[in-house]
Amino acid sequence: MGNDIPGERKMLVGLTQIKGIGYNFATAILDTLKIDSNSNIGHLTDENVQAIEKLITNPVESNFPTWFLNRRKDIETGSDLHLLTSDIPFTLRNDIERERITASWRGYRHLSGLKVRGQRTRTSGRKGGAVGVAKGGLAAPVKKSSSDAPAAAAPAADAAAAPAADAAPAEKKE
Repeated sequence: MGNDIPGERKMLVGLTQIKGIGYNFATAILDTLKIDSNSNIGHLTDENVQAIEKLITNPVESNFPTWFLNRRKDIETGSDLHLLTSDIPFTLRNDIERERITASWRGYRHLSGLKVRGQRTRTSGRKGGAVGVAKGGLAAPVKKSSSDAPAAAAPAADAAAAPAADAAPAEKKE
């Protein structure tokens, strides 16, 4: 399927590394082909690898139940499919785009980035930060302005005429 899986991996884990194959699907594949799930992938024969690829690419021919497939009743073809690797996101994008074009309710929800499947949105699924109160940091220190000074000093004319009584004595030179 275009994936290189290390040979020391167990069968079950190695098959789940292929996008579109989960644990249950890998178990069903190994049970159908009667391959030991505890053996390593590196011990597979070429016939086993081809049988696994054939079963993965077309599970309907191998009598897999339809509920096991990941795309039932495809809109374009009407058949039951099992998508693998890059087909999954491609099909998902096409489905969302089709819903947007048809202006369905789900399309509007996808377009707005809201929840689509009926979940509650009152408290969960919020995006962005908190609105309102700024978090963190200390309050800025209060600056004193000239009007907040204790008592206004004597006017400049009075200060020049009479020296202040508590002025420091002049320094002595030695």
